Parts: sequence; C-alpha cells; structure tokens
Amino acid sequence: MTADQIILFALFGAVFALLLWGRFRYDLVAFSALMVGVLLGVVPSDAAFSGFGHPATLVVALVLVVSAGLVRSGAVFLITRTLVDASRSLGAHIAIMGGVGGVLSAFMNNVAALALLMPVDIATARKAGRSPAVSLMPLSFATILGGMVTLIGTPPNIIIATIREDALGEPFRMFDFAPVGGIAAIAGLAFVALIGWRLIPTRDSGVGGDRMAELAPYIAELAIPEDSKLIGTRIRELVEPAEKADVAILGLLRDGKRRFGTGRNLLLKAGDILVLEAAPEALDEFRTAFSLPLAPADNPAANALGDGVHLVEMVVPEGARIAGRTAEAIGLAWRKRTVLMGIARKGKHITKRLRKTEIEPGDILLLLIPSDSVDDVVDWLGGLALADRGLNVTQDGKTWLAIGLFGGAVLAASLGLVYLPIALGIVVVGYVLTRILPIADIYDHIEWPVVVLLGSMIPLGAALENSGGTELIAGALVSLTQGLPAWAILTVLMVVTMTLSDILNNTATTIVAAPVGIQMANTLGVSADPFLMAVAIAASAAFLTPIGHKNNTLILGPGGYGFGDYWRMGLPLEIIIIAVSIPSILVFWPL
Repeated sequence: MTADQIILFALFGAVFALLLWGRFRYDLVAFSALMVGVLLGVVPSDAAFSGFGHPATLVVALVLVVSAGLVRSGAVFLITRTLVDASRSLGAHIAIMGGVGGVLSAFMNNVAALALLMPVDIATARKAGRSPAVSLMPLSFATILGGMVTLIGTPPNIIIATIREDALGEPFRMFDFAPVGGIAAIAGLAFVALIGWRLIPTRDSGVGGDRMAELAPYIAELAIPEDSKLIGTRIRELVEPAEKADVAILGLLRDGKRRFGTGRNLLLKAGDILVLEAAPEALDEFRTAFSLPLAPADNPAANALGDGVHLVEMVVPEGARIAGRTAEAIGLAWRKRTVLMGIARKGKHITKRLRKTEIEPGDILLLLIPSDSVDDVVDWLGGLALADRGLNVTQDGKTWLAIGLFGGAVLAASLGLVYLPIALGIVVVGYVLTRILPIADIYDHIEWPVVVLLGSMIPLGAALENSGGTELIAGALVSLTQGLPAWAILTVLMVVTMTLSDILNNTATTIVAAPVGIQMANTLGVSADPFLMAVAIAASAAFLTPIGHKNNTLILGPGGYGFGDYWRMGLPLEIIIIAVSIPSILVFWPL
C-alpha cells in the first residue's frame, strides 16, 4: 500500500465510524473528511469541490425541485386519488407502492420513478398520520430493484452493456437483464413488503403527521363555478370523497342562506358555496379533486392573486386590527388582495359567511396572501404568523402540463436523446416559466445537507480510485478466488462489488468491477457474461448506505433517516439478492 492509499482507507473508515455513531450530522462529517483529505494531500485542491458539480449531486437536487413541482401542480393528488388509500394497512400500502415503483423503474430511470412516487408516499403518510420514514425506504429500495430488470432502468446496466460491446463486440440488449434481474427484483420486493419495513427504526421525520394537529380544523368555503362537473350532483354524493380527503361538509350557502340537514339532498348549482371543515392540506386536496376555485367568485381578490401566492396561518391576538371586525369591514380583499380561506375557532360554531364573520381574539386565520406582501399583510392585520408548515396552493389547472413536461424529459433521457441532469434541469426551467413553481421557492425544496454529503464524498471516492485503491481491491479479489468453484467466485465478486457500491456510487463501482469480472472469466477460461451480469446486479444493489445510490440519498432528508438506518433492512436484502442471483446467473448465463 502507498501512503495515499493508507490515508484514504483510514479516512473512509473514520467517516463510516462517525456516521454510524450518529453523534455528528452526516454533512459535517463528510465535509470535514474532505477538508482533511485536501490538507493531507490525497485530494487535489483543484478537485476538492468537483463533487458539487457532479451529475449525481445535481440529479439529487433537481429531482427534489421537480417533485415539488409535481406536488404543486396537483399531479400527486391525481395519483393519490387513483392509486392510494390512506386507510390501507401499512404493509399493503408498501406492497402496492413498491410494486408500482418497481414496474415504473424498469421502463424509466429509477431516479425519475422515485421522483414521481416520493411525494405521493409523503402525502399518504401525512393523511394517515404517520411518519413517512417507514415507507420511503421501502419505496426507494423497490425502485432500485425494478431498475435491475431492463437495460434503461439503471446506469450500471447501460455501462455493463457498453463494456460488453467493447470487450466482446456486442452489447447486452434491452431485456437481457430480465431473467436474473427480474428474479432478484421479485425476491427483493417480497422481502421489503413482508418483512423489511418492520426493521426500519421508527422516528418522526417531521414530514408525515401534522406537527400542529392540536389546532382546530378550519371552517372554509368553496364556490361551485359555472362549468363545474358538480352541478346537478346531490351534496350527499360528495360525503364519501370528502371523508376520503378528511374533509367534513357542514352545509351549503345559497342565495345568502345557509342550509343544513335536508340540504344534503339539494342538487348543486352554479354559485352555490360549500361550507367545509378541514385542515389546510385536506382542503387543498378536496378543492383540487373537483376543480373548485380558491375563493368565491364575488371576492375581488380571487382574480387578482395570480400564481404568486402563499398560504399563511395567523393567530389573532388581543388588540389586533382585525379583532372584533370582519374581513369585509376592513377591506381585506380590496386593500391587501388577500383571501380569508378559513377560520379555526375551538369550541364555537361559525354560522355566517367567512368574510362577514366577526373575528375574535384567539382565532386562527388561513389566509391566501400575495407572495411579495406576506409580512406586510400580517403586520397590517396585527396578527402573529404561525410556524411555516410548508403549505402550498395547488395549481390544479396545470396538472397535465406538469406531467407532460416531466414525462417528456424522462422519455428523452431514457432514449438517450438528452442527458438526465439536463432533462431534469429543463423541467425545472419549464416549471418556473409556466409558474407551476415560484422561482423564489425553488431553493427551499433542496435538501442542502444531502447535497453537501454527496459533494464531499464524491471527490474522496475519486481520490481512492485515482490512488489505485480500487485496483488494489481488484487484485486482492483475483488472488483470493484462485482455485474456488465458479459459484463461489461469483459470490465473492458480488459481495465485493456490493461493498464498493455502498461506499462509492454505483456508476464508479461498475466501471471498476466490470473489467475485474472479465479478467476473472479469462483466467478461468469461461464466458464473461455471467461475471458481467453479477457485476450489474451487485452494483445496483447498494442498500447499506445513503450514498451508494441516488435514490437512497433522495430519501435521506424527507425520511429523517440517520446514516446507520439503511443497513437494518439493506443487509438482509443484499444477502437475499446474492442468494437468488447466483443460481439464476448459472442457469440463464451458463459458464
């Protein structure tokens, strides 16, 4: 070993020890290790920050922004309504989401598949009142497993096909990976859905259940527009979809009169106003499902807000300008272009129209305010804004535009027409230009600690490779396997490749391990195909850490995971992948 190799192996050992200990946050540990590597001369100064511009880092950041756009456009609500039922058992939910994720990732990049389904899973967790930590990791693993089945599902398969073409004159085809990858994926999905999720440590990520659940639900109003599909529908027919969205229908306002009881048999007509009781997220979901406007048509603020709006929760203290007055009386709509969407008042009923209801001290108001005047409006009202819960206004009129932009980018990337990071970047630009996402909010959706983790570890991995550390491992592997039977050699190759993939990224691992596999096959005088297939499966099966695969990195922040949480489900899953893949390789790709 050279001095540089010793330093780098020691650095990686220290990093993983500290990350598993969990005493210090993962981004601080990784960045500190990078700085130490630069000071010790094993990482060149001019390459110290190259990881922050690496495609893997950019993909992780861009996917989080794209996911936010899919949520804001209503695409996630569309999928949730047709696919997900929050009343299902957790095991059934994981099995269904995992199956869908596995199928999608076989025919589109598995990072893109997770980008589409991750916000759906988080929304379901929020509705079910649980942390998404117990379902996000199974979903990530499922999309990784599904990517093993086809050529385009995951980058290692594409790299293996290219290396085979260079070495043997012909690449692997689209479904050559399916026999082995399909068996591994099915076995892995079965484990994840039945057993694996039970091994995940339970902790609150702060994303799932409502952190302010103790607040009373809001009383809100939604108008029935002229072109609504609800016209001619009886109110009682809305009860079931309303309950599914956690919304209670309290009554109907028609011609200035509020109707209850028998009013549930009334046929809805244009201009009617539904009186609802719901949390903000549930209200937005119900509104989006039936394309109901944000405010009654006669509210002058309804047409003035445009897309740059924020949902703000504000408590009314004694002495506030609005205390003892109504929103209509102080001119909230025409003075401040602000819509009063809901009032939360514990222990008391509200019987008047919201804008005609006298606000009392202690009330909590749900306000729709122009983005550029949030602080001004709250100060003018004399209220106190509550902690930001990330509430958004769904742009439901742009649902199919958002899906089309995302789908087109994924298709272009899958066909090799556009590089995936570029395709995702174009989607982000499209979302901003079409006002699906306000430009001011883009950076709020990026998990910066995750970006720092990846940006710091990539230069260290490159330094290990450039120093000859990975070649040292490869040489030791060839020496170790001399004289062993074929199945044992394949097993060792898969174990070492998986280990490298958990430390490096799977693309770098494939580039290092594939030539080693070919060399081992040549030494034995057998076909290289089973060895290449073993490398392809093992390089994708990075389940022990959040840095081995971009999907695992993506869920690190939203799931609230620690670095050492992944191995609990990942280690038995990797053992299962090896156990089913070795016999499959020997059957479908004989030596």
